[in-house]
Amino acid sequence: MKKEDISQLFFCRNNDFLTVYIPKQRNGSQNTASTYKCGMKTFRTYVNGVMGIHTNKFRFADCTYDFLLDYRNHLHDVMHMSESTCNNKLATIKSYMGYAAARDVSIQQFAFAVDQVPFYRVPQKQQPIIEDADALGAVLRMPPNTHKGLRDKVIMSILYDTGMRVDELVSLRIRDTTVSDGCIKLKILGKGNKERISLLDEKTAALVRQYLSEFHPHMNPGDYLIYTVTKGNHGPMTKRNVQKLIKKYADKARDAYELPEKVSPHTFRRTRGTMLYRDGVPLEAISRMLGHASTQTTRDHYTAPSLEQMRELSAKKNEAIPEEEPIWPDDEDEMARILGLA
Repeated sequence: MKKEDISQLFFCRNNDFLTVYIPKQRNGSQNTASTYKCGMKTFRTYVNGVMGIHTNKFRFADCTYDFLLDYRNHLHDVMHMSESTCNNKLATIKSYMGYAAARDVSIQQFAFAVDQVPFYRVPQKQQPIIEDADALGAVLRMPPNTHKGLRDKVIMSILYDTGMRVDELVSLRIRDTTVSDGCIKLKILGKGNKERISLLDEKTAALVRQYLSEFHPHMNPGDYLIYTVTKGNHGPMTKRNVQKLIKKYADKARDAYELPEKVSPHTFRRTRGTMLYRDGVPLEAISRMLGHASTQTTRDHYTAPSLEQMRELSAKKNEAIPEEEPIWPDDEDEMARILGLA
């Protein structure tokens, strides 16, 4: 195949897209790169297995508006993927086409066409938080007073106190921890490799100091803050393990307290952000704390008013609404007529 023909094959820029563009030019995280790789593999499976087109025959010109629309519909109607999952898969192909078009102007017309394929409309749902402060405290206090229990208590307390993501927590190393004048600061590496600093609450800081003395007596800078030991080797705790331990303690607390059906690390994050908003903390400050690139994300997902706030709003008098009036007339003859007794 001629070189100019190879440059028109759809998947010819896939490797650069996944290994150079996403992680280095867009500063995408490892999770982001994995998501895009999965999206490209799903599309290739559709091209090969469903449409019967070999990889070395499928060209950018073949990825038309109708082709991509059919792909979107196939994911939803045949593979029964959710609307949001279909949208993520579709966004991957649009992003890839945009990247390819930026590298080769001859592809721009195809990239423009597929960019017009509509996403599914996904209703915005307010994710549950832990509304009851006593229930939240019960979950955080649930770990036993043991060596492992201290670790679990520290994990949950840091997640709630800082509002950090679980992958940010398991990536923390000792060098990201600064202990000074009784205060503890954490340097968090968030999405897009953006750093932010979080100052721990006094109670959380006390727990972390106790944890450091027991789990990190030598304070080796390169060691993971939260770790597991497998066959004598220290390594970072997996996100799955964090999710499991939080579920375990939430299930125990649920016997005495009302909690959401599912309690996860992100439940702590949403709860923290929402509670700060309800306490009057400026949206911009909450956004910086949570590591959001835009305050709109914070506004969309962390600004639900409390039940008490809604009651206060509804209790405010509205002069435009008429006062209650009796529906029955005082005239007995008219009342008899209305009741069909005349």
